Amino acid sequence: MLCKLKSKTIENLLYVLSALLSFVVVNIEAAEQDLHYHGFIAQGVIDVNGSNFVNDNGEVSSKLTELGINGSYQLSANLRLAGQIVYLNGGNRFAEGLRVDYALLDWSVYKNSNWQANLFLGRFKNNHWLYSSSRDIPFARPSIILPQSVYFDGFRDIAVGADGAAIKISRSDDYYGNFDFNFSYGTSPISDKQADIILSTDAKGDVKQDSDIQISLYWQPTFSSWRFGVSYLDTVFKYQENSLGDRFFDADFSFQFYTVNALYEGESWEFSGEVFQEVFSTEGFYVPTFNSEPTGQGMYVQSRYKINRELTLLARYERFYSDKNDKDGKKLEQETNGTVPAYFAYQKDTTIGLSYDFSSNFRLRFEYHWLQGTGRLTPVVLPNPEVNNSKNWQLWAMQLMYWF
Repeated sequence: MLCKLKSKTIENLLYVLSALLSFVVVNIEAAEQDLHYHGFIAQGVIDVNGSNFVNDNGEVSSKLTELGINGSYQLSANLRLAGQIVYLNGGNRFAEGLRVDYALLDWSVYKNSNWQANLFLGRFKNNHWLYSSSRDIPFARPSIILPQSVYFDGFRDIAVGADGAAIKISRSDDYYGNFDFNFSYGTSPISDKQADIILSTDAKGDVKQDSDIQISLYWQPTFSSWRFGVSYLDTVFKYQENSLGDRFFDADFSFQFYTVNALYEGESWEFSGEVFQEVFSTEGFYVPTFNSEPTGQGMYVQSRYKINRELTLLARYERFYSDKNDKDGKKLEQETNGTVPAYFAYQKDTTIGLSYDFSSNFRLRFEYHWLQGTGRLTPVVLPNPEVNNSKNWQLWAMQLMYWF
């Protein structure tokens, strides 16, 4: 079992890794054979009708900006430094500004013809869900907006990675196929803006993540275009009330998340899907004696078809229920005396989209969403029915992206 890393130690390690990465970037010509770097620029427009997914006024917005640079430096045959810094502006979806998505030391512990084991230290990258390792790069993910049932933008910065340690063990042979086992333990820093997105601006206290444990296993049969996976997440958050007039109380939040997924990648067709069940427990917060433990469920199925080298079409359907025993939300509305409408208990989304490649590193994407319900809007713990007063809403988004 990995020992818990002290937050100050992690912070110092991240500074060291970032400084080392900056050093090698400055000396790029001298270390060209060991240094690899890439970047991306993505800018778009988004229009949301009927919710505060991006803004509160419902106007067409240019808050669809993603800028990033990443790099890796090979210290030796078994040691590698890697990191990524991004700037994001997504409106209400996540906090605007710069962040370090990952800054890690990758140690290749063992390798032979069938086995490989790697240890990652620092701010490691999440590799547990189907698209978790590619969600931070606009051209690598399948759509502008990922399925919110699983890849909820309100938790984007927490879900991309964490400060701590991770291991990956891979086995490959011609009889059993390819196996990947991942384990990680760490915590993610939570800014004031991120706390507002999770809880709401009415909560004046401090929130921090106590622990985050994740495990996943993937299998690709020999000579198969299919890949199958399962994953488990267990994370704990603590809320400390503000003694200066906070209307909420000390609280513990815990979250368990189980997924099963499948991916098919053919010459022209791609099919993918994830099914999940989650348990979100709250102790305290509203009143010291409050206790709630609903079990949520959700899924999405997605298909992409490559018409030719330039044009790809996308279709997706997804569902999310915050409580499997209250899928229509009637219980939620009754328990809140009508202050939270029933449609906050679920969210359904039907999406179509297309992407067109002008060249090998220049792409335009467009997508349209028809949604019912508001169960995946921010803030998470204290919904905002005053702004989100529509059961049915739509959005379209268009984004132009370039990478090098």
